[in-house]
Amino acid sequence: MSNSDKVKIALVSCGSEYAGIQKELESAASSLNAELVFPEMDVASLDTIGQEFGLEVASPDLRLMMARAKAVVEGVAQVDGVFVATCFRCAEAAIVRNEVRRYIFEDSGLPVISYSFTERTTAATLLTRMEALTTIAKSKHLLARENQEGLTAGIDSGSTTTKAVVMKDNEIIGEGWVPTIKVLESAEKALQQALDQSGVKREDLQAIGTTGYGRFLIGDHFHADLMQEEITVNSKGAVYLAKTQQGDATVIDIGGMDNKAISVQDGIPGMFTMGGVCAGASGRFLEMTSKRLGVDITELGDLAIKGMQKNVEMNSYCIVFGIQSLVNSLAKGATPEDVAAAACHSVVEQIFEQQLQEIEVKEPLVLVGGSSLIAGVPKALEELLKIDVVVPPYSQHIGAVGAALLVSGFVDKE
Repeated sequence: MSNSDKVKIALVSCGSEYAGIQKELESAASSLNAELVFPEMDVASLDTIGQEFGLEVASPDLRLMMARAKAVVEGVAQVDGVFVATCFRCAEAAIVRNEVRRYIFEDSGLPVISYSFTERTTAATLLTRMEALTTIAKSKHLLARENQEGLTAGIDSGSTTTKAVVMKDNEIIGEGWVPTIKVLESAEKALQQALDQSGVKREDLQAIGTTGYGRFLIGDHFHADLMQEEITVNSKGAVYLAKTQQGDATVIDIGGMDNKAISVQDGIPGMFTMGGVCAGASGRFLEMTSKRLGVDITELGDLAIKGMQKNVEMNSYCIVFGIQSLVNSLAKGATPEDVAAAACHSVVEQIFEQQLQEIEVKEPLVLVGGSSLIAGVPKALEELLKIDVVVPPYSQHIGAVGAALLVSGFVDKE
């Protein structure tokens, strides 16, 4: 790929050069043959930009950030996507980041990711986000696929579980789900489960797609035709299963270690965010809660449905102190049902406060990932947002389904 073919990503940020992550951003972009661009703007506009946005801020760096956002919208900077970032410690920056993100997406239509970085954010942490941004910017033809064709498999190597599906002519005919222990062995087991259930031999597969944390390792192992990050794959799988591929939707994927919130427009992801400040917002917190209550994770949802979260005081969103709060509540006589309900509400509240503020929430809201099967989670989400939540069939296999769907574009039609 020549320099002219590079994906150009506008970096609209505050403090990345001071926080020590500028080189990490550049490294992540470079590994994807993308180029970071600093939009040029009129210096004189820094004096009035706050009035234009209705945000009079003290920081000159934040004013610069808003001016660069205006340059993107007005087309001064010719870019394919936008990376909006500020430090998560700064409240003023969080407000500006949210407004800038909304402004760019609504007025330019460019794909946007919003991210709050820490001082030790690494290129590896940024890679999935940057990869998704470049894919959306340059490969919309891939994401436009609505039907699966041929005989394909998708494997999702997640942080806690590995999932696989086999699809044939737009139908799921086999599935597998195993804990992620040794990445390659878990992928082999999950795929074999799916093959056994479908009655298909591996050599009959026409194409394999991989996604998740271990996508490159297992992709090389299986000689995969597609190795894709989970933002685009999961959003495509979600709208496919929820039958909302032609319209708008919001996808929330609660994973084992992090979460993804994606705003989908006409079937294509536009704004997205992933991760949170703490794993207390992930499926890991629910898993630890179930162990403390002495029940299987599959039973936690039924307990939560019967409980009242208001009977349990949660003092912290930290996964460690959150569990401590639940233990203290049990010691004071709280019921397992109330504790289960409180845990589900705690996860949902964090997703709302840390991630749903960063995207445009559109109905229907599609909830996927293993945690979607814990009945207390969609219930808590509906109560908080006051909208219906859709949990589609095979929601726990969402990444594998998306990979099998998208990779069917590689099937030889001859």
